[in-house]
Amino acid sequence: MMPSPEQQELHRIRRRDRAVTDESWIRNFLQRAPVGVLATIEGEQPFLNSNLFVYDEAAHAIYIHTAASGRTRRNIEGSERVCFTVYEMGRLLPAKTALGFSVEYASVVVFGQGAIIQDRERARAALHLLLKKYAPHLEPGRDYRAVNDEELQHTSVYEIRITAWSGKKKEAASDFAGAYYYGDEQQARWQS
Repeated sequence: MMPSPEQQELHRIRRRDRAVTDESWIRNFLQRAPVGVLATIEGEQPFLNSNLFVYDEAAHAIYIHTAASGRTRRNIEGSERVCFTVYEMGRLLPAKTALGFSVEYASVVVFGQGAIIQDRERARAALHLLLKKYAPHLEPGRDYRAVNDEELQHTSVYEIRITAWSGKKKEAASDFAGAYYYGDEQQARWQS
């Protein structure tokens, strides 16, 4: 995927030492991330919406759905420009100074155009991709009734056509002194 000069500026990572340029890593991260955050705009006001999603590598697109009406739909109808992110937090990395504290993380940011899928068969296929991602052990027609036309009237299915993306991660050595996972109170007691 060769981004335009404008797209290159959008997804440029300030901390080059943390940039991930391996596109297979980015694709794999998008495929395994459980939840993403969609950014849309209305006028000058940005909005965020957490969503279940599925990345379709063949279409180079992300699919999500929301209610048939609401802010997300209104915002995408008003401006196709969207941003989408997925991330995960690793271990907290204590230090001898407050400014030195850090955290391991990995993230992907996607830039693109959002559109409401108007074609019922494409919308149905996108919803079935979502179901396959979150319930791969269940099959339509066997374990549940497939999405029907009436249900499609009660949802908006979106395609985010990816125009640029970036990956970023920070990892520390496995033996980093005092590293611990958020919420793990027993290990959080860092000894100097």
